[in-house]
Amino acid sequence: MTFTRFLCLILTLFFTTHSLTAQVLNSKSYENGMVVSADKYASEIGKEILQQGGNAVDAAVAVQFALAVTLPRAGNIGGGGFMVIHLANGETAALDFREKAPELATRNMYIRNGEFQSDLSWEGVLAVGVPGTVDGMIKAIERYGKMPLDLVIQPAIKLARKGYPLSFSQAEDLNNRKDRFKKYQSSEKYFTTGDNTSFKEGDLFIQKDLAETLERIARFGREGFYSGPVADAIVNEMKRYDGLIGYRDLRNYESKWREPVEVEFNGYKLHIMPPPSSGSVAFAQILEMIDDYPLAEMGHNSAEYVHLVSEAMRRAFADRSYYLGDPDFVDIPMNELMSEEYNNERMVSFRDDTVTTSSSLSHGRISEYTEASETTHFSIVDNEGNAVAVTTTLNGSFGSHVAVGGAGFLLNNEMDDFSAQPGEPNAYGLLGADANAIEPGKRMLSSMTPTIVSKDGKVEMVIGAAGGPRIITATLQSFLNRAVFDMRSQQATAQPRFHHQWLPDRLFIDDFGLSPDTQQLLEERGHTIFPLPTIGRAHNIFVDRNGNLTSGVDPRGDGYAAGY
Repeated sequence: MTFTRFLCLILTLFFTTHSLTAQVLNSKSYENGMVVSADKYASEIGKEILQQGGNAVDAAVAVQFALAVTLPRAGNIGGGGFMVIHLANGETAALDFREKAPELATRNMYIRNGEFQSDLSWEGVLAVGVPGTVDGMIKAIERYGKMPLDLVIQPAIKLARKGYPLSFSQAEDLNNRKDRFKKYQSSEKYFTTGDNTSFKEGDLFIQKDLAETLERIARFGREGFYSGPVADAIVNEMKRYDGLIGYRDLRNYESKWREPVEVEFNGYKLHIMPPPSSGSVAFAQILEMIDDYPLAEMGHNSAEYVHLVSEAMRRAFADRSYYLGDPDFVDIPMNELMSEEYNNERMVSFRDDTVTTSSSLSHGRISEYTEASETTHFSIVDNEGNAVAVTTTLNGSFGSHVAVGGAGFLLNNEMDDFSAQPGEPNAYGLLGADANAIEPGKRMLSSMTPTIVSKDGKVEMVIGAAGGPRIITATLQSFLNRAVFDMRSQQATAQPRFHHQWLPDRLFIDDFGLSPDTQQLLEERGHTIFPLPTIGRAHNIFVDRNGNLTSGVDPRGDGYAAGY
């Protein structure tokens, strides 16, 4: 063994063992209720709502608004997301509060002088979709909540008005974006120090205008955001920089209740957000493709196991790029894509000793077929056994970098999640086809995959992740680590992960996540290995054999579990 490979082996063992040991020691277990999110303040607020008699949906709405204050890079009221609900009585629901394209959006809106300008869909007002978060939270609490909206939102208002001390990572996030924020008058006002100094750990971060916006939502509900002074502020920001969103876009926005996709695997039933989330179809396909293989015998993260699962990922992502989009605009052959027959056919070309190169692999064929990194996820279970999984986003870190003057919040850059130019990769390297092309009023395809897993009608796992297309594969591996390898919540969440998305043709792995010998065996099969700092950030809740709620807080981020 060379010195370099020996050093890599030592580092792999150190990071894996250190991470798992620390996280297992920090794993929390509670009997009555639990909230796991990306932020301590938000998790504690959710716990307080549960202790005050609220249910999991009340707590989810409180956490969403709190994250808009304490996690401006991803938590939001200017973005959108998905919510999956599993009630104690067995009822399930999925709420789509994904952003929509403005009425003035066009298929070729990012073409300049005959060339696709990718930066236009990533930063600035043309990147902004019509926000859905506020409408979604109000719909959720009106249908399933027990507490009034104004009470649930008060902790977020208080936090915005009084401020909170920045953590080291929060200060660094803001400082690293200073030059981008300075391009936009309101963003510079809210998210820089206003001079040549930088934010420091411990600085009190006060957001008075955001507090006023949240106060208006608490008092007037949906109208407090989609009309009145806040709507005026959004439209004025659009006009200032030649954006597209107008009053009618805001007035006409509606989140939508959908039926969760149900998938069975190894005795578990998964309830997953349906399209425009691509995670449900990809999940179902990957599980169907690997179902007949002896996964446990292969061993967790062995070369054989990683090769098999990544080849299934490759095929599922190829199909994602072609078939999936907003089901209100395109016909998606869901039953065929998730069928045993179809996925068996997709795996005919699989070989256990070599890769199927992405250049030789296209989407599968369906008879008579007609033609998104910076996210945050949180999981909640209450004392009645109700569970909620929410994944929400601005898309990129700090979204479009455009803040709404007078209202104090950032707008998303979700338009990049469309196939802004079919055949051209977006910021995450994902290709898309006509099914996800831009149309007015259409929702863009998403990788967000909030999932609730049940067994014999009772909740067993509430799982999800942040991280662009790696959301799907991070959530998948959290599930497989429990369902196949019987890992505890924290161990399942902290384990090294891998990811393949068809194109680019690379096998992404956590830094130091796989041993040098395993990497060598994969390279001999033809994989091009590409280490990343993180493969998603998951925030999970598992129910243990004693019925206690146990936390899975990803060591790749600053997440926090609170319960009682």
